[in-house]
Amino acid sequence: MSEHIYKGHNKSLILYHFVCPVKYRRTVFTSDISKTFKEVCLQIELRYDVQFLIQSVPTNSPKKTISAIRSITAKEIFRLHPEVKRFLWGGKFWTSGYSVNTVGQYANEEVIRKYLQNQGNSDYEKLHSDLLRLF
Repeated sequence: MSEHIYKGHNKSLILYHFVCPVKYRRTVFTSDISKTFKEVCLQIELRYDVQFLIQSVPTNSPKKTISAIRSITAKEIFRLHPEVKRFLWGGKFWTSGYSVNTVGQYANEEVIRKYLQNQGNSDYEKLHSDLLRLF
């Protein structure tokens, strides 16, 4: 389970589940691009006090958190995998919209974690439908 984040005079445990579709809903996450995405996210964790399943501090709004994550990941994926630009014209990696939920309102952290871990696996469809029923 996630740990509290201690900052100065406060302690917080705020968990978000963001869903950010790739522009034009294209399938661009190959194993190499997925690996790059994970590495970039680990760097974001250190720089912005964000942890995935996305945990942040109260001074960062959900919009600020997801904007930083989407901007940095898109720039790094385009830089390290220029072939992606063939599928995503216009210089945008993510769609302009996103979905955000606090974990605990509709599902607990473990349900979301299993959902994220199993994307691309044969059990993905079942987990996806189970998760959608919760919302």
